[in-house]
Amino acid sequence: MGASMAETAPRRSLSSSLLWLTLGVVLVTEALIFFPSLGHERRAWLERHVREANIAALAVAGAPHGLLDPATRDDLLRLSGDELIRLHRTSGVELVLAPPGQIIPLARYDLRHETLLAGIGYALADLFRTQDRPIEVIGNSPLRPATVVELIMHERELLDVLHDYAWQIAALSLIIAAVTGGLVYVAMLILLVRPIRRITDSIVAFRADPEHGTPLDPVGVSLLGDDEMAVAGRELAAMQQELRAALWRNARLAALGTAMAKVSHDLRGILASAMLAADRLTESDDPRLRRSGEVLVRAIERATDLARRMLDFVREGPPSTTRETFPLRSLLAEVREVILPVAPGFAIDIQIAEGLCIEADREQLFRVFVNLLRNAAEAGARRAEVRAAPSECGIEIMIEDDGPGLPEPVRAHLFRPFVGSFRRGGTGLGLAISRDLMRAHGGDIALAATGPGGTAFRLTLACATSPTAASEPGSRSAVP
Repeated sequence: MGASMAETAPRRSLSSSLLWLTLGVVLVTEALIFFPSLGHERRAWLERHVREANIAALAVAGAPHGLLDPATRDDLLRLSGDELIRLHRTSGVELVLAPPGQIIPLARYDLRHETLLAGIGYALADLFRTQDRPIEVIGNSPLRPATVVELIMHERELLDVLHDYAWQIAALSLIIAAVTGGLVYVAMLILLVRPIRRITDSIVAFRADPEHGTPLDPVGVSLLGDDEMAVAGRELAAMQQELRAALWRNARLAALGTAMAKVSHDLRGILASAMLAADRLTESDDPRLRRSGEVLVRAIERATDLARRMLDFVREGPPSTTRETFPLRSLLAEVREVILPVAPGFAIDIQIAEGLCIEADREQLFRVFVNLLRNAAEAGARRAEVRAAPSECGIEIMIEDDGPGLPEPVRAHLFRPFVGSFRRGGTGLGLAISRDLMRAHGGDIALAATGPGGTAFRLTLACATSPTAASEPGSRSAVP
């Protein structure tokens, strides 16, 4: 249900996402520029009016006795766009251009102490204001130092100027955003989106038919040459080729494994009949026939064991485990009883506490320990030591011997079947099966060290229990 909903949901392409992202970034940048520029435009307009009001007020000083007739006064106020002008000089003299009636301003702006942020706030407020208010503006004279100009004017013209400026900036911002977004879209489409589409289409096609699908041709993936997209295309092509080769190889190995399973099954039946005949030879009164029968029995047992291990290895899926709680030391004691009779002169030292218990498949771990210790004895070791201790992930078991060590070619393929054997005639299945059994328990097996002084294997299990569990009856549970 979730997959079908994901398939039917509308998909936003990378190119469209880049386009909208570019437009958004450009508009945000323009907005950050717009606010200070709007505040600057408002202040510049007010300062220009202060200058014009200063010039109009100075005209009063040139009049006879500082008096103007009403007509000239009205013309000066009309030309400056103000309703009232006062000029405060350092001497305390005040020049006034004022109408006969009284005007009460509804707002007061002192440009001498107004900050940039305050100017931006006033400008933004003016954008949303439609009322034509009388306002008072105070500023320093640009013509005479230490002179203050005070004027009262109507706000309508300022509002119109700010509205026109805002619309112009908005239109310019949209044009810049559209052009920039289009250029970035085209560039990203050519340099990024198309290479990604080629890689994605190749992945989808290869996933549909990995065994017969054509790997990606990395040539021409990117127009920039050896950039990240070109590297991604080459790595994808190499991975697809390796994966296809691995799938072909695994398919052939699967067919071979099926055939080997059938042959091993039939071979075990044939060996069972041969074992009966060999047992009869061991009961003969003739010493030579009896010795020949014993040799034949051992050969048949080895062949039967080989057939069993091959069947275990080619079985599909991970090995199933039947877990129980048991002391680890007692299991290794049983392993020692099995190994020592067939390896004269080989000693096994078990350095494990009596109460250390684990929860695992006893028979499978028995096979793992037998494989490792028998390999050590066959490699020429005279002594092996087994230690175990709880770890953060469960329990860690170390098996160390004093053998001659593993040669370099064997180390490279140690856990690979049919190629990881270190003795003549070996199949390499023992360690491969041992690793599968350990991983079925949630652990692993690894070569810890090897050299002329000996070899050490590290086994990890994620199923350690407390030492007190040794006295409790084992509880079994089937784990697939």
